[in-house]
Amino acid sequence: MAEPTIAAPARRAHRPLHTALASIAAVLATLIGLLFLVWLVLFVTRGRFLKHTFERYASSYSERDVKVAGDFNLYFDPIAIKFLAEGLTVSNPAWATRPNLFQSKLIDTRIETIPLIFGKQHIDWITLTDGAADLEWDKQHKRNTWTFSGTTPLKLPLIRRAAVSGTTLRYRDPATRIEADIRFDPINARDSRFASNIGFSGKGSARGTPFTVWGSQSSPNEVMAGGRNQFELHAAAARSRLDVSGTLPGATVIEGADLAVAVRGANLRDLFDLAGVAVPDTRAYRLRSHLTKAGNEYRFTKLSGNYGTSDLAGSLTVSVPPVNSGERMKLTADLASHRVDMIDIGPFIGYNPNALATKGPSAAATTQHKSAGYPRILPDAPLRVDALKLFDADVKYRVAQIKQPFVPISNILLGLTLDNSLLKLSPLNFDIAGGHLASDISINARQPLVATDYDIRLSTTPLGTLLARFGVNQAGTTGSVRARIKMNGTGNSVRASLATSNGRIAVILPKGTFWTQYIQLAEFDLGVFVQKLMQDKLKKPVQINCGLIGFTVRDGIAAADPVLIDTDKNVMTAKGGFSFKDESMSLAFRADAKKLSLFSGQSPVGIGGHFAQPAIQIVTPQLLTRAGVGVALGIAFPPAALLAFVDPGDAKAAACGPVLAGANAAAQRTAKGDVRKDIGGGKTADVQAQKKPKKILGIF
Repeated sequence: MAEPTIAAPARRAHRPLHTALASIAAVLATLIGLLFLVWLVLFVTRGRFLKHTFERYASSYSERDVKVAGDFNLYFDPIAIKFLAEGLTVSNPAWATRPNLFQSKLIDTRIETIPLIFGKQHIDWITLTDGAADLEWDKQHKRNTWTFSGTTPLKLPLIRRAAVSGTTLRYRDPATRIEADIRFDPINARDSRFASNIGFSGKGSARGTPFTVWGSQSSPNEVMAGGRNQFELHAAAARSRLDVSGTLPGATVIEGADLAVAVRGANLRDLFDLAGVAVPDTRAYRLRSHLTKAGNEYRFTKLSGNYGTSDLAGSLTVSVPPVNSGERMKLTADLASHRVDMIDIGPFIGYNPNALATKGPSAAATTQHKSAGYPRILPDAPLRVDALKLFDADVKYRVAQIKQPFVPISNILLGLTLDNSLLKLSPLNFDIAGGHLASDISINARQPLVATDYDIRLSTTPLGTLLARFGVNQAGTTGSVRARIKMNGTGNSVRASLATSNGRIAVILPKGTFWTQYIQLAEFDLGVFVQKLMQDKLKKPVQINCGLIGFTVRDGIAAADPVLIDTDKNVMTAKGGFSFKDESMSLAFRADAKKLSLFSGQSPVGIGGHFAQPAIQIVTPQLLTRAGVGVALGIAFPPAALLAFVDPGDAKAAACGPVLAGANAAAQRTAKGDVRKDIGGGKTADVQAQKKPKKILGIF
């Protein structure tokens, strides 16, 4: 019997993909096992054996000495990193005034692992006990204690919740003269758990002005983990009070914060002085706004409040440049006021706000610098050149209405830009008495001697509305005025720049009528004035054909160039001028009749004194001479006494073309085209050097 054939065993099919997957699974299992083993070792030992490794690595990375005097933990719990260090110290650079940047009795924290893998540092919670941080700049403001490895600054991680006790913070910056010492209040234990409210208080100084600060932060508890932190800050300094309240995304995060800010005080300048920003003086103020931070910008929105009795609203953004970038802080603002008191505007050009409020505009302006021996009206508050170097600005300010103006003013539009110490007020426009004033003012503080350019333009404005408060009858006045002032000067105040200024002032009177109760006196024809007064005929308006009040300014001295007004009955001229240096005036006005005028007192009427206290001399020496001549003639032959007060009426009418063009004296002509010789030539403001009394009937 044949033996059965035994079949050979079948060969297992080769499956490469299965083998590869099995290999990968084996490797992963091994890695997971190793990771678990590492985690288990770290968890069991709490990573205490890594203490010296941590000190060595941290010291090498920061180029500072990092030491842990007591217990040390570094492990996963279970996947987040648990870090604990007792007696941790981080040294300061050698130039600092204190040995350590940071030291603490205890740091106990939990760092989220997954965000850390992607480069984000999120701390779920941190407990800090008896910590002390020292933040300090060097005297040149080029190095600080918290910048590691040459250019790597310390960046605080996002901390969701914090429990801090017995901790202090010290900040010093000699360059900006800012110092602060802050202490965090001890934490109160409740049911074996730390309370989540962190209180703090401290004091310091900014640019020599002391301040105090206090507040608190309430972190969310375990139930509210990941919630928002309630924040509250109060500060008092320089007669000002700042209150900030709201929520923060994290204990160390202001980005995206929702904060309410309220500030009040006696003078808004006091508050901005703390930051080295130059603003004008103000009366007492009270402002509030919302504050958010985006990048390097601090945005104050929904701003509202008042300064003095004027309202203010709008927005303000403060852009803080990166450290050592060489850039300046910049203020960008869009502000508006519905109603502004004239007194509150005074400080913008250098008048003391308290004096304006208590004494009134006239008294406050005319009592400046009594030691000079005469009252002044031009402000001489110095431009704060040093402060202008610290920041840039772009401000728009609109005012709808002015309260208590000398003339009707409304719709003010101010554009202010500051770029590397070049300050421009452009535009500075407003509606005035039915006309419009537009101006561009440039103040260049980039050079040692501050240079100012003025360009001020007044459009055609009705005289009846402009001078209504000065007795001008609006119903009987159809005349108008337009003007331009274009000058430049040097000096760090309005008064100083005008005292050295050069340029031209031109006020043009187009054709129209003008009426006031004392118009004949204004024309300096005393005989006609008395006659009209007795006949009650002063209500007839005067017809102005054309007029020009022009001055050429040289080194702060303004000389008539020319003053020439042609009316239906007279040609009025003036010689002399005024000085911006001492605010003195020396002008002689006269009006020559175009036709025979009896009882005329035609002689120059002098205007002297100063801007703040002008002196009008109606009875001039020439008029007294005429009176003496009249008396002498009256003794010999009484009717002849009238000859001294007769104007032959030989005044030459003006050619209105050069007058309306604002041309200087050399271009002025009579109506017949002859060169005028009866007007000032703009060469001297000394009336005495120009006076030539008019002959009486060609005899005297």
